[in-house]
Amino acid sequence: MSYKAPVDQIRFILDHVVAFSDVAATERYAEATPDTVGAILSEAGKMCSNVLAPLNRNGDETPARLENGKLRSSPGYADGFQAIAEGGWIGLASNPEYGGMGLPQALNMSVAEMMAGACLALQLNPLLTQGQIEALEHHASDEMKALYLPKLISGEWSGTMNLTEPGAGSDVGALTTKATRNDDGTYTITGQKIFITWGDSDVTENVCHAVLARLPDGGKGTKGISLFMVPKFLPDDAGNPGVANSLKVVSLEEKLGIHGSPTCVMSFDGATGWLIGHEHKGMAAMFTMMNAARLGVGIQGVGVAEAALQQAVAYATERNQMGPIIRHPDVRRMLATARAEVFAARAICLACAAALDLERATGDAEHAARAAFLTPIAKAYGTDVGWRVADTNVQVHGGMGYVEETGAAQYLRDVRITQIYEGTNGIQAMDLVGRKLSDGGDAAMRLLDEILDTAKSAQSALPELANQLWQAAETLREATLAMLERDLPERFAGAVPFLTAYARLLGGAYHLRAAQAGGADHLALARVFMARVLPRYAADLVEAQAGLADLTGIDDAVLAGEFAS
Repeated sequence: MSYKAPVDQIRFILDHVVAFSDVAATERYAEATPDTVGAILSEAGKMCSNVLAPLNRNGDETPARLENGKLRSSPGYADGFQAIAEGGWIGLASNPEYGGMGLPQALNMSVAEMMAGACLALQLNPLLTQGQIEALEHHASDEMKALYLPKLISGEWSGTMNLTEPGAGSDVGALTTKATRNDDGTYTITGQKIFITWGDSDVTENVCHAVLARLPDGGKGTKGISLFMVPKFLPDDAGNPGVANSLKVVSLEEKLGIHGSPTCVMSFDGATGWLIGHEHKGMAAMFTMMNAARLGVGIQGVGVAEAALQQAVAYATERNQMGPIIRHPDVRRMLATARAEVFAARAICLACAAALDLERATGDAEHAARAAFLTPIAKAYGTDVGWRVADTNVQVHGGMGYVEETGAAQYLRDVRITQIYEGTNGIQAMDLVGRKLSDGGDAAMRLLDEILDTAKSAQSALPELANQLWQAAETLREATLAMLERDLPERFAGAVPFLTAYARLLGGAYHLRAAQAGGADHLALARVFMARVLPRYAADLVEAQAGLADLTGIDDAVLAGEFAS
């Protein structure tokens, strides 16, 4: 069964569930008319269904490889990437001054979801490039923008993010890569980076590495880190790839999934680089790149979930065991719950993207706070749903799901990384209860007020569902106030279930909006979510408020299975 881009489902959410009409009403995004949105989604959907999806198995069965130090991509990937580049999809939301379309991020994320559902390993290339474009637009000098942005936006060059080192993962401040100043304004970069997605490529002319490194006078920790542009080939006077830089791919990681995406160990041996932004301020620029990527990773989870669910439904329709198994109550439970969660996760991601668009279009601080609050929820819930639905797909297939021939296992293996990279989901939850509650809970309370407004609007037409959502929102408000009273270690102990509770309530609100705007099908799906997913928030909040005592009260030896008595 082949992947079909969910164009109609995405369009419904943009039209009826999230604030995309408010985005299109701004002067900045006035070109995002219904006709334009429809045409873009339709054309992107065709490319994803017809060009990218057939490449998905190629990447899994014939991974990227190194041959005599040169990267060889999976069969068909070069043609697939060319279709992405020629369609203008990399620069969909980028600055028109440098060749982008300047369209909303919500539309860009919609296209990204379809590309990820079609072929996640290949979609990672434009995702990282878009993150680098975002960082350069906000932090680079005019000269650097003029040189790099047109090439990145066109797809002639690709971009990477170089943070992680063998001894510096989540603790970025522990990095040891060094930078020294040169008299000509360049910098010399020396060190090693690991887990570099698409760290090399034969589908683009040049690979542009954004590398975190520390200058000799850089202080300890993250505050002393700078960010540098270190291209694979040094641009010549005409801006074309010139001589090779002093960097190389040491090896490719052998991974659980996304085999078509080359995950590189990179060595920089006195490589030439240029400063992005200001010295010792590299984390600000890198966070711009990471925040863009975090929402993008959340939508990756949704994309893979959609593809896996399509496969599960097709198999359940065809597989006969005392009739098609799609009629069996437990199989139907799995599929209906999965469809309800995919809808919720997609809506959360697009709502986050719309908030980013409104922030950029208006400069309003409330939109910025809303986008910041939704980002960790979108990343964590989107990828958790991706994993759950891919797992459901294997279960629906039964024994055949455990056999590589069906391709069900690939979705499970591929999507697993999304819960880890760009900040693990645990880190996303810690960010939510830490930084995102540092405003005293203002952003959280505004979001809860919005959920309550949604419940009020449905009170007369759908009282049972509205009352259920209302009660959940009031309970979560009390839990949020209680969380604000705790110190950070106590918050962190319950951060993951706390984030999940917010995701479930947001999902309930978006389903309720869909039930009001749509027909019987959306109402039926909303009932599934309200009956089988939303009620779990209560258990989430019990765990979120359990505190730290039970965790600190258990000895490390017990965790290892060693009991004193």
